[in-house]
Amino acid sequence: MMYGGFMESRGENINFAHNDISAEGMRTVDIFSRTGSLDGPPLEILLELLSFSNKFCCEELKSACDSRLASLVAGMEDALLLVENGLEETATLLVGSCLQVFLRLLPQSCGRRKLASAGHASFALYYFLSQVVMEEESMRSNTAVMLLERLAESAETEWQRQLGLHQLGCAMLEKDDCEAAQGWFEVAAKAGHVYSLAGAARAMYRRGNRYSAFKQLNSLVMANDRVGWAHQERSLYCSSMEEKMRDLNDATRLDPTLVYPYKYRAILLMEDNIIAAAIAEINKVLGFKVSADCLELRAWFSMALEDYGGALRDIQALMSLETDYMMFHGRVHGDRLVEALQRLVQRWSLADCWIQLYDRWSRVDEVGSLAVLHQMLANDPSKSFLWFRQSLLLLRLNSQKAAMRSLRLARSLSLHEHEGLVYEGWMLYETGHRGEALAIAEESLSIRRSFEAFFLKAYVLADESLNAESSSYVIHLLEEALRCPSDGLRKGQALNNLGSVYVDCDKLDLATDCYVNAIKIRHTRAHQGLARVYFLKDRRKAAYEEMTRLIEKAPSNASAYEKRSEYCDRDMARCDLGKTTELDPLRTYPYRYRAAVLMDDRKEEEAIAELSRAIAFRPELQLLHLRAAFLESIGKPADAARDCEAALCLAPVAETRWSSTAGPVDELIRRNDCSVLEVQLPFLRFSEPLRKKKTTGGGGCIYQRRGGGARKTMTPIEVPRR
Repeated sequence: MMYGGFMESRGENINFAHNDISAEGMRTVDIFSRTGSLDGPPLEILLELLSFSNKFCCEELKSACDSRLASLVAGMEDALLLVENGLEETATLLVGSCLQVFLRLLPQSCGRRKLASAGHASFALYYFLSQVVMEEESMRSNTAVMLLERLAESAETEWQRQLGLHQLGCAMLEKDDCEAAQGWFEVAAKAGHVYSLAGAARAMYRRGNRYSAFKQLNSLVMANDRVGWAHQERSLYCSSMEEKMRDLNDATRLDPTLVYPYKYRAILLMEDNIIAAAIAEINKVLGFKVSADCLELRAWFSMALEDYGGALRDIQALMSLETDYMMFHGRVHGDRLVEALQRLVQRWSLADCWIQLYDRWSRVDEVGSLAVLHQMLANDPSKSFLWFRQSLLLLRLNSQKAAMRSLRLARSLSLHEHEGLVYEGWMLYETGHRGEALAIAEESLSIRRSFEAFFLKAYVLADESLNAESSSYVIHLLEEALRCPSDGLRKGQALNNLGSVYVDCDKLDLATDCYVNAIKIRHTRAHQGLARVYFLKDRRKAAYEEMTRLIEKAPSNASAYEKRSEYCDRDMARCDLGKTTELDPLRTYPYRYRAAVLMDDRKEEEAIAELSRAIAFRPELQLLHLRAAFLESIGKPADAARDCEAALCLAPVAETRWSSTAGPVDELIRRNDCSVLEVQLPFLRFSEPLRKKKTTGGGGCIYQRRGGGARKTMTPIEVPRR
């Protein structure tokens, strides 16, 4: 009737056959239009109304049908019957209710035998779904709680049960149900989950039991005195500022990657009107972890100094990381603050933006570069290549989710097919599909030769181990890329990559030309490659000076100090590596270097303590291998076996060298026998007295006990590079 000319309304009888709705259904529509209620109709009529409302865009009727049908899903039979209708008519509540039933009954419907044959897939499924819901919605949502309940129920091992109970406690704490949260945390803690003790303390504190919370955390710190997060948690319940600051300082000393102590100290400095020191404190975090909350905090500090340009930079970078970020405790969208700050600073033209982008890129200022790109995109959001540039910066800052969002926008906004294929290729590469990315790059080149297509293809190929033939092909691709039109920022990157391949092929003069040309167009990172060439030519002083030039241009770049330490004597190297740790405590090479020097000076306990500092907050494979070797050298095979076992947990298939008489690693660990263990350290670099013999191909090191003396000492032995 609604499709026609309404001629039927003049007749006594109206035929509804072509509208897929019965007369009873239309009477129900009439009742709903007057009362707004759907309490009475049976299931068949509700399904008719759902289809009718979806076809004729009756949003209120569709919403009411969706809600009513969702409430009728009581079991598996209902879900199986209605899920198809829900999907066909895009009834989100109905589909959600059906999925909840499927997930809730999955373990029972599959049976324990089927789950065992599938590797207890239900736990992995619930864990995956709960993580998605918590990320996309909120931990306090009912869906998240339901999934976490199923997660705990489907646990097959003790650690799975501990994890499920702990996360359920976290969800209840987010929902402000502190009593339930404390109960779940205590059950998890009783099962052996140490972190849940901190969760239980937080629940106690919210319920007004501050002393009980402090007492619990104090017991935890007494048992785990060298754990940074335990000191941080205890600081929340300290009664005096002196105790609180002592705990926060201890937390930073034990685990410099914890962000909260820096922010707390920065705010205290701000309250004392020592704003420059507050900014310096928050800069320590931004040196190794660029996060939205720290950028927001620094922006407020900058506004207090009336540095509106600095504040605008940080808010623009923040909005590049999280496009929906809300300021003022979730009341104002970040873009509104950007608009307000732009009235207080000089506006840049397009040419000004490019000049600023070159300048900040040359200073290795990723945050500043992000801010400039944000402004350029605000002026013209249809430029796909700008979204692509933004994605490259976000990847450099380890913000993969934001980078993929920018890449998708670049792909959807691209005007040319070959350009869109390149962006699609980068998405495939970043998600681990290298073969598909290579095919996409070749398809783009078949349509049109472009810098980005050649660069992508070369980048994907260079990511694998290169032999002489493949290296020559990568060189050819990069040379072809440089013949195509592009801007200096990208060509500098291509020249830098080309220089690296030339170095690997021992073509040092050609590599020098590439790095020098890259530096001429202000690609600052090329200084590092040029320093490497000088070092390989036995020009150690020139290499040091080249890295010094990089540091002058980018004084906050931790990598530059770390690399420069390779080209100077021990004392200067210690100074540079100390600066590296100060700027970026996540870098573990300085800890390994200092430990190797201490071991060379026969200070075994101090060397092990230095490694333990890093392992406490970042238990990497190389750190565990090195500490195991040190422990074994001083006659502690049981402790060495513990580190070997931990290393196997991190990398079960890691290459580990054994003598011909050694059995499997598990057997050695079981016997606490590490006397035949030679731990491979493929990337460890040593101080002057421990430096390896020079080789042309490079290599790693292993430590092996030197025989013939009463004292156990260590000496490096060359092994082939993997």
